[in-house]
Amino acid sequence: MAELAMYIDVTRCTGCRGCQVACKQWNELPAAKTVFSGSYENPPRIGGDTWTKVRFFEKEDAGKVRFLFRKEQCMHCSEPSCAAVCAAGAIKKTDNGMVLFNDDRCVGCKNCVVACPFHVIGFSKETGSSRKCRLCYERIENDMEPACVKACPTGAVSFGDRRQMLAQAKQRVSVLYNKGVNAQVYGENELGGLHVIYVLDDEPEVYGLPANPEVATAGLFSNWLHALLGVGVVALAPFWLIFRERGKATDNSAGTGVDGNA
Repeated sequence: MAELAMYIDVTRCTGCRGCQVACKQWNELPAAKTVFSGSYENPPRIGGDTWTKVRFFEKEDAGKVRFLFRKEQCMHCSEPSCAAVCAAGAIKKTDNGMVLFNDDRCVGCKNCVVACPFHVIGFSKETGSSRKCRLCYERIENDMEPACVKACPTGAVSFGDRRQMLAQAKQRVSVLYNKGVNAQVYGENELGGLHVIYVLDDEPEVYGLPANPEVATAGLFSNWLHALLGVGVVALAPFWLIFRERGKATDNSAGTGVDGNA
């Protein structure tokens, strides 16, 4: 089976958030509560009930401020950290590159939320499970494109064979480069190759993407180990205090004599 991928050209994104609305409608997700976060973004971050959102960035160039937009969602990694740390086996990677969650098997441990290097997995209190973009897998199975792709009015989002998406992305980079834009493809090789590929007109960090994402399994284990050690120290602290006080009492008795006389 051919690998599939989504291709997102940030230079064509106008920040309309049509993709956000389409994702909500198709997946029957509740509307986000309005939260003032000092940003134009709403909701402020991806969560269990928001699987894709448009992020807003401001950058000053030559004394002028320009707005930058990026559609944010699960990247469907070839080497997914979320699957590596899932103790319940609730996450699987399909032959065509999709990383899917099984809500019925998820135990709500949130390991995947912590492990994701892109911070695009949320936890739903209503379902008690971690949730994220599925690339509208049931639509793909029926020869339809994802809802967000269908809704994009500017053609900033495309979907198809990964090799073709990469070819389109590289061709777009070449066009932009000839116009003096220092563009680049993001997602071709990161984490074994992502199935969400971007054309960026600036450095990844400017768009809130890690320049060199890493599989987070090792770091997560270290964090859990430190946490467990911390819990152990807290649990043993009362016993240590008891033994310390008893030790002081014994020392005092030995120094003064059993009858209390020097």
